[in-house]
Amino acid sequence: MSGLPALHGLRVLDLSRVLAGPLAAQILADLGADVVKVERPGTGDDTRQWAPPAMVHDAASTIDESVYFWSCNRGKRSVTADLADPHGQAMVRGLALQADVLIENYKVGTLARHGLDEASLRRLNPGLVYCSITGFGQTGPYRERPGYDTIVQALGGLMSITGNPDGAPGGGARKSGVAVADQLTALYSTVAILAAIQERSTSGKGQHIDMSLLDVQVAALANIGNNFLATGVVPRRMGNRLATVYPSDNFRCVDGDLMIIVGNDEQFRRFCAALGLSELARDERFTRNSQRLRHEADLAPLLERAFADRTVAECLALLEKAGVPAAPINDMSQVFADPQVEERGLVREVQRPDGRTARWLGNPIRFSRSPVVDARMPPRLGEHSEQFESGWPAESPGQDTGSNTQA
Repeated sequence: MSGLPALHGLRVLDLSRVLAGPLAAQILADLGADVVKVERPGTGDDTRQWAPPAMVHDAASTIDESVYFWSCNRGKRSVTADLADPHGQAMVRGLALQADVLIENYKVGTLARHGLDEASLRRLNPGLVYCSITGFGQTGPYRERPGYDTIVQALGGLMSITGNPDGAPGGGARKSGVAVADQLTALYSTVAILAAIQERSTSGKGQHIDMSLLDVQVAALANIGNNFLATGVVPRRMGNRLATVYPSDNFRCVDGDLMIIVGNDEQFRRFCAALGLSELARDERFTRNSQRLRHEADLAPLLERAFADRTVAECLALLEKAGVPAAPINDMSQVFADPQVEERGLVREVQRPDGRTARWLGNPIRFSRSPVVDARMPPRLGEHSEQFESGWPAESPGQDTGSNTQA
């Protein structure tokens, strides 16, 4: 791999906290942007206080060791500034004057009170791309509400379609296992920022990007939301089953659970043959997908018995040979021991300032030429404040954060 990182030379000012904004800024940092994170003096980003610390037993400063903070702030430089203080405001204005992008996720109106809103800063720097990330956007009746990922999952409909059906074991609405609204908003924000930078290359002007967690969550309902708009039928929770094809569910084996999706009628015939159930493929109730969906209550127990006396490995071997999509339901230890995950290099090892090694999840983007710089340590709180007292220094962040790139 040769060449500079794809976003080399792009300057990003990160005024955001917690997950969606910091993750968007981290993606830009991984792609080579110089990202400066502005934090509160003394405490920093909220997530610096969240457990567990990265080095649980002997961390010298837990404020610099939060796993959560590490997950979305690598490769940045940290300065501290009190935005309610004139000196802190002046520092941010000076940095914004030299920045290409600013990302913030304060409540609507907060930064305007400090003269750091989009209109004020773009008067100083007309080319600034200013990305605001909030729970509900800059307009509308909910604009001043605080918004967190699980609140948006509830309000935006995701919880209503996640979990087992009412009346089934474990039935009821459930949140996703990870903060999907925050992460999707980070990805959409990154796309929007890069689009605005591209547009600036022809217009010469920056612009304001108004990102809302709720907007993203509703848009991410995708085919489920569009099905409702087309039919008016409110979707029900189906556990791990898909509404569109059957069999599509997890089945209990002797030593664990296996997830399968049979995508078409030919796959179903091969699936049945692999499990010694060829007679089911000839049963008129099950020959076509539309019939299997209508008669899934009849088909499910027949399939459950076929899996119950086999191991996960045995079933995987049979279904892989038959060309039927299947996978074990892995816990975290199994995920990170998986040979495909290992081969793709999704776990990065980085050298800490104290000489020890830390591991974290790397960036999944793979370029053929441009390196991804996803193995630079997250900054200590205020680590780079002195460097930025007089504006944006010229040196690359890789010079003082231990830059490593993907091989």
